[in-house]
Amino acid sequence: MKAILEFDLPEDDYKFRKAINGVKWSTAMWNVDSQLRTIIKHSDDWTDDQKLAFEEARAILRESMENHNLSFDE
Repeated sequence: MKAILEFDLPEDDYKFRKAINGVKWSTAMWNVDSQLRTIIKHSDDWTDDQKLAFEEARAILRESMENHNLSFDE
């Protein structure tokens, strides 16, 4: 199976950039999730309330990904 995306450039430049930057977005979100996990699990520099806020931020990130049918496993 093949999938071919076509864009009329420069008119569709915005759509083109969105399509080709998917891996960058995935990597950026994985990095954010990983940093949040590290703070929650291993950092003594944060209060319990701050760690709870990081847990909530991580849950929001993961919920948003799930709502858009996205996963780090793909």
